Parts: sequence; structure tokens; C-alpha cells
Amino acid sequence: MPHHAIAQLTGSRSHQCDAAATWTNGSARAYVLLDGMGSSPTVRAWACQFAEVLACEAAMRTDAEQGLRATHTLAAADRRRIVADGGDKVGAVAVVALIDGDVLQVAWCGDARAYLLSPGQPLRRLTKDHNQRQVALDHGREPASNARNVVTSYLGQLTENPAIGTDTLLLPGPNDRLLLASDGAYEPLEDAGLDLATYLQGPAEQAATILTTAAIDHADSRADNASALVADLSREPVRTSRRATATRQR
Repeated sequence: MPHHAIAQLTGSRSHQCDAAATWTNGSARAYVLLDGMGSSPTVRAWACQFAEVLACEAAMRTDAEQGLRATHTLAAADRRRIVADGGDKVGAVAVVALIDGDVLQVAWCGDARAYLLSPGQPLRRLTKDHNQRQVALDHGREPASNARNVVTSYLGQLTENPAIGTDTLLLPGPNDRLLLASDGAYEPLEDAGLDLATYLQGPAEQAATILTTAAIDHADSRADNASALVADLSREPVRTSRRATATRQR
């Protein structure tokens, strides 16, 4: 079974509203990270629910993009139901990575990110943010100071044609390491000019814990939830279907 670990820190938020899940189907395994929009028990529960839904949809379809699109439809319908019942608005940005043999598929909406670290190579970012900062950069403009906080695509968004990013690649070697990270995990380190790859050494559990701890240590007084999923991508096929989730919180 490919080894992975998940570490989460709450930061200064009232609730941990990031969520992670994995799902295995035959030789395919899906890794998922969601970053819930808001800080409440409702958002937390909703993010946990749809992290599991997305992992299952992607693994069972053996298609990261189609899994995300199916989950988007389910999430939008659930948001309509919650709002109609007088509940709080819910939503989450999401990234899913599906590994099957030596092929890695990635799909995302919002600004949760996926990275790939291969021996002897610099850390490779596989995703492109869906937020107003990226919109400004794409149009050659200087982003506003809060532009990165305004996402342009997310689960729960009431649109029939959501913006979904995708990437598919062959893994370059037998010892590749995957990182899924919420913005609370990568932004403080990037803002400090630090290379995330330096925190991804050692066992997966150690790497995930060190990265999230460093993110909170480098954040300002409004530290966001910080979550990281680190997976060592094996070429060995998995023969049984299995769901697994893991978290480390503080």
C-alpha cells in the first residue's frame, strides 16, 4: 500500500475546516484535500463529507477530472438544500490526485495545490490557482492586496460549467513524492521566500508535520488552517478497494 500521511493545524481559526481523504480502487488510488470556506462546525462537517465523496468518485471512475465534476454537481445540489433549509452557505476549494501505475492525474478548483517532488529535481507545482490574484497576473496586472483571498472556482459554486483545472503526467521515477496543500500551508512559506521542498524530507508523516508547523510559525496573527497530505507514490498495484482518512490536528 503506498504510504501517505496527513498533518493539520488549526492556526488562529475557530475550527479546522480543511479535510483530507483517500480512496483505493484496484490499482488506482485517489488523494484529496479540501479547504472549507469559512470557520464553523457546519463548514467543517461539509468539507469532511465532500472530501470523502471526491476521493470515492475519482477512484471509482479512475478519472480525477470526472470525479471532480461529479462531486461539483453533488456539492452544488447540497448547498442549495442547506440554504433552502435556512442553513449557512457552504463551499470548499479542492484538489484531487489520482495515481494508477506510473500515471498521475490531477484536477482542482480554487487554490488548494498539488506539487510533485522527484529525486534530484526541483519541486514541481502541478496546479494553477483559481483566484483573483491569478486572474490579475494572467492579464498582466498587479494583483490587489487581498486578491488571493477571492477564489473564482470552488465546490458548492452554483454554476453548471465550473472552472476545473487538470494535468496528467507520467511519473519520472520510482521515488516520487506528492504534496497536496491548503493555502494556509503554502502561502506563509512562499511569502517568506522559502522553498517548500526543504520541508519534504524524511518519512511522509515527519514531512507533513514539519511543513504545517513551519507554515503556522511563519504566518501572521491571523494564521489560517494549515493542512498537508504527503504521499510516496508506489508503482505496486493495490488489489483491494479501501477507504482511508487520517488527520493530525493541533
